[in-house]
This record gives sequence, C-alpha cells and structure tokens, in this order.
Amino acid sequence: GSRLLHFWLIVYKIRAISKQEVVMKNWKIPAIIGGVVLLLIMIVAGSYNGMVASRESVNTAWSKVESQYQRRSDLIPNLVNTVKGAANFEQETLTKVVEARAKATQIKVDANNPDDIAKFQQAQSEVSSSLSRLLAVAENYPQLKATENFKDLQSQLEGTENRITVARNDFNDVAKSYNTKIKSFPTNLLAGMFGFKERPYFESDAGVNKAPSVDFNAANSTKQEN
Repeated sequence: GSRLLHFWLIVYKIRAISKQEVVMKNWKIPAIIGGVVLLLIMIVAGSYNGMVASRESVNTAWSKVESQYQRRSDLIPNLVNTVKGAANFEQETLTKVVEARAKATQIKVDANNPDDIAKFQQAQSEVSSSLSRLLAVAENYPQLKATENFKDLQSQLEGTENRITVARNDFNDVAKSYNTKIKSFPTNLLAGMFGFKERPYFESDAGVNKAPSVDFNAANSTKQEN
C-alpha cells in the first residue's frame, strides 16, 4: 500500500511540473514580445527627445543671432544723429545707412526657411556695408572722430559686429549638429515621421573682407564748396 501511495505521489509531482512548464512556455513568448516592444518604445522616445533638445538648441542660437542684430539696429539712430552734427558730412552715406536699417527691420524671418534666411542675411549685409562706409568716411572728419559720443558708438558697433560673428558661427555649429542627427540612421526615419526638418545655415558674406571704397578727395571738395 505504501508503495502504491508513493507511486501516485510521484505521478502527481510529474503532472504538477508539466503544468508549470506549460504555463512558463505560454508566458515566455508574450514576455519576449513585451520586452522587445518596451525596448523599441524606449529607443523611439530617446531619439525623439534627443531631436527635440537639438532643435531647441538651434532655436536658442537663432534667438541670440537676432538679439545681436537688434542691438546693432538700436545703435544706428544714435550714430546717425551724432554724425549729422558734423559739418557737411556726406548726406548720401547717411541716407544709405538709414535705408538699409529700415529694410532689414521690415523683414520677417522663418528660421526654418532657407529663402528667408538668405533674404535676412542679404539685408543685414547691406547694413554692414553701409555702416562700414560711414565709419570710413568719418575718418575724413577729425572733429567728429574726436567726440566722445562718436568714439563710444564706434566702439559699441565694433563689439556688436564681433558678437554677431560669434552668434552666427554658434548657430551654424548647432544647426549642423541638428542636421547631422536627423539625417543619421535610424533617427532619420523618426525625423520624417515627426516633422523634423533640416535647418539652413548662414553663408559667408560676399566681399566681407573687402574694405569700402571711399573718395576722400570728393569729400574734401564737398566740404570746401560748402
């Protein structure tokens, strides 16, 4: 009798073990699938968040570019008013500065649009060119150059031009990093899905290293005639 009881205990244990194995097998496949899905979600979320952070870095860099150009724009009226006080200063030079500033401030820019960036850069380049000529012409007016207000404004403009260059270079760097990220596999698949688009760059200004042409003899003639 004891042997029979022992036999049935063994049978019971075998059946219990078999049932556990079946249950484990039934749960193994869903568990694997769930793990894979969770991993994919984590990868997608990480890539998406990375692209968002990178895009925000580009937006921040662009804001700094706009801020520096705005600072320069705010300095121009004071500079023009100061120069107006100089006897017989070239009116055409002043007019070009005022017109270039007005044109630049009217442009509305979508930093995602390459055409808008190109128009903005062209307008700002015209401001730079007109300011360079004004400062070059001012070399022919020692009394103007000697005034503290003019020297202070000239120094502020030079500092602002340097900050503009730094801000533009920083923007190009973060834009390049962002563009590389959204073009790299497999992030590029998600970028298209979620609407992350390539950002345009600032190009080098044509003739940026060329000094403005100024005819000081003509300027002197104008002073003498008046």
